[in-house]
Amino acid sequence: MHGYLGIDVGSVTTKLVLLSEEGELLWGTYRKTLGQPIRVLQAALAKLHKELSPSIHGVGVTGSGRGLAAHLIGADIVKNEITAHAISAIKHHYNVQTIIEIGGQDSKLIIIRDNVVVDFSMNTVCAAGTGSFLEHQASRLGMGIDEFGKSALHATAPVRIAGRCTVFAESDMIHKQQMGHNLEDIIAGLCDALVRNYLNNLARGKEMREPILFQGGVAANPGIKVAFERELKKEIIIPRHFSLMGAIGASLLALEMKPRKTKFKGFKVFSHHLTSSSFYCDGCPNNCGVIEIKDGEEVIARWGDNCGKWSSLEETILK
Repeated sequence: MHGYLGIDVGSVTTKLVLLSEEGELLWGTYRKTLGQPIRVLQAALAKLHKELSPSIHGVGVTGSGRGLAAHLIGADIVKNEITAHAISAIKHHYNVQTIIEIGGQDSKLIIIRDNVVVDFSMNTVCAAGTGSFLEHQASRLGMGIDEFGKSALHATAPVRIAGRCTVFAESDMIHKQQMGHNLEDIIAGLCDALVRNYLNNLARGKEMREPILFQGGVAANPGIKVAFERELKKEIIIPRHFSLMGAIGASLLALEMKPRKTKFKGFKVFSHHLTSSSFYCDGCPNNCGVIEIKDGEEVIARWGDNCGKWSSLEETILK
């Protein structure tokens, strides 16, 4: 078996997929990054090797940790999340006009016209409405995240929650609990508040035409989907592989590229003892922060410098 590997390393979750020559999903995994992206990547690769032992013909990476993944695994193409999610959404729904993407720690709105990204906005500063905040609230209430999302569907009179900030939202939820509102109405109110927050921050001045795709881990929360539909009065479509869309997009880009010889470093990567560290270069006033990955005592990758002083050493190191 052979295929194209797609990797999406986020701050909260890491996703790997393998696509066939025809672009069909052969294998995929979605797992918590747990602040240890190297170990998680190695574990995911080990699982893929154990289950399929595929021959890799190309690798595409995306996500906030794409630089790390590209150096660690060996990537043929590295793209930002906007491009990766758009490519994947267009593959899933050819006429898609709008993409709502909410992940573990950030959220995005992507506007597409005639299969081209014409506008986008991102919220990487405020965690209100992202997956990590919802999981925290579910945990605080002693519920699993699946139960939390479904509970919102049983609300009869959603309460008004201040959702512009995680601190205010949590305080308001506790206040509403102390007033005696039932849990389903509070959770539905939180979903409504987070959707209003998303639209106020990301959608200002942007026309959200249908079809609208909702992807990213938070798309698993039916309460948020219903809140979007209630606020926009439009149908929200959730793709089958909503949580893997970024990785699928990265893999599709590698498939389209069809490199003559892939830069993939091989599955041996998962068996090595890899560590990362960083230092600041004092060679000029930029004081770039340089990331360094070691295999035992051997430096195998460096990046983060603007001038190439340290990353150019990588080519020598890897020879």
